[in-house]
Amino acid sequence: MKSSTLSRTLGAALLGLALVGPAKADPKDYEFQLVQKELKMGEAVVAARLVDKRSGKPVPDAVIFAKRIDMAPDGMPTMDSPIEQVASTEPGVYQFRTRLTMAGGWQLSLGAKVQGEEGTVENKLVLKASK
Repeated sequence: MKSSTLSRTLGAALLGLALVGPAKADPKDYEFQLVQKELKMGEAVVAARLVDKRSGKPVPDAVIFAKRIDMAPDGMPTMDSPIEQVASTEPGVYQFRTRLTMAGGWQLSLGAKVQGEEGTVENKLVLKASK
């Protein structure tokens, strides 16, 4: 009798764990951080590190699906520049080639999916272009 009660209890506990599944991180647990906050005007490579805020570790292999760079910090959101993702040799660092056409504040907007997680990581990062 005790053996069957123990089996049922253990079975119910395992079923409960299977239904709940592994805990997922919230997109707010991740953030992009600029590697350099100031760059020279002209052709530039902007680098951003994706970090898990809970551990402080870089997050490799995210899928960047949205990217934009514009001068919104200086009140000119329509002043944008083409941006292209380029390969990076450092895990968790994502690089983008662009042209910073004017000195001043530029905003890098990124959207990404972290492998194995639900939701979207979105950040707007401000950098400065100087002469």
